[in-house]
Amino acid sequence: MRTFLTPSIGVTCAAAALSVPLAVPLSLALPASPASAAPARLPADRPLPGITQSIALAPIALAPLGGDRTAEPADPAAEEQGVTRRGVRSFSLVGVVWDDPETELRGRVQVRTRATGTARWSGWQDIETHNHEHAADPGTAERASGRVRGSTAPLWVGPSDGVEVRVRAEIEHRTGVPGVQALPTGLRLELVDPGDVADPPPGGSPVDASHLGPLTAEAAAASAVNADLAPLGAFEIPASPRDAEEEAAAARPAIVTRRGWGADEQLREREFLYTKRVDVAFVHHTASGNNYSCSQSASLIRSIYRYHVVSSGWRDIGYNFLVDKCGTIYEGRAGGVAKPVMGAHTLGFNANSMGVAMLGSFGTTQPPSSAVTGIAKITAWKLGLYGADANGTTYLTSGGGNLYPKGRKVRLNTISGHRDGFATECPGSSLYGKLGTVRSQAARYQGG
Repeated sequence: MRTFLTPSIGVTCAAAALSVPLAVPLSLALPASPASAAPARLPADRPLPGITQSIALAPIALAPLGGDRTAEPADPAAEEQGVTRRGVRSFSLVGVVWDDPETELRGRVQVRTRATGTARWSGWQDIETHNHEHAADPGTAERASGRVRGSTAPLWVGPSDGVEVRVRAEIEHRTGVPGVQALPTGLRLELVDPGDVADPPPGGSPVDASHLGPLTAEAAAASAVNADLAPLGAFEIPASPRDAEEEAAAARPAIVTRRGWGADEQLREREFLYTKRVDVAFVHHTASGNNYSCSQSASLIRSIYRYHVVSSGWRDIGYNFLVDKCGTIYEGRAGGVAKPVMGAHTLGFNANSMGVAMLGSFGTTQPPSSAVTGIAKITAWKLGLYGADANGTTYLTSGGGNLYPKGRKVRLNTISGHRDGFATECPGSSLYGKLGTVRSQAARYQGG
């Protein structure tokens, strides 16, 4: 069984098409950190490497799910595969990928992990397997790149150095035919280390720019598209008041930039991808579990970013914005927070829309009110930029999916759940039940 390490160490390339220099010293005044619920920041004195370990799954004999596995050999066409218990390099997020993105993993994926530096193993945890609906639209260059793989949702487990995983096909999808596999081919376990993160500066104190290295071309480009909202290299785009003369306008909330959460800009594709406008905001949950603190949000987002790009083969993180349990809002896919950036969040409806994801899993867990408010604030502002009423409805044309065929014009709430455009559990029943609250709050922020 081979293990691959994929560090995010790359060579900075010249950006001939950019109007920004290759290296930009951050001698600019940067915004102060918020005084409360401050998100974690990029370390000021060292790089943020991050590593992905990729381990091929192999046939194994498993005990009944919920019990302990046995290490007996199994048939090469087994409908049960896994990785036996072992020590590995430190990681904090796990997921499983496979070769064909058009193939669904119809089964159950469970993992247990050992907390770093201890002998303590967790119980078995389920990983959400139905994740293919979070993707670029059919027929787009991102979808047809040849790099995209099928993948489960990522699961945040916290700092760990041991792992065991098991995958079992659902009974109704077992073939019982020798040599015919019910599970997708090329199953691999992905273990993501987001890299180190430092505590944020004390609330209200300025960032010490002398300890920050030069801005790479990719990082400068990702920051420059927000230049009318914040200085180049800023950790945060500050809040701004509502312009009462603009119809549907809302105050802009504070937004932690990609530099603020520590994005390695050399991972993503360099070009930015845009749609025409933003008429609908789709609400998601990341299905990554709720076992994180707000100080770990930046690490969690870096992990999801790396999982989307390195493990799943996407051009960038799929969501346009992310909101943590404390209500802090984070910039997602690069291209500019005020621009109509094309995401990969709602298969079939990525055009003329945006995707905002609440960090966590909200099938049965109630979302925190602060996070619900955060979603209302960012949707009110972004939809308002394009004159969209947060409490209204509009039409989008389907790009193809399991709920609406390609070309069908579909009437949607301007703030919709992922399941409104695709047959999926996302954003979880509990969060979906809060969308009425999101719409009414967002409408008030727009002056309605």
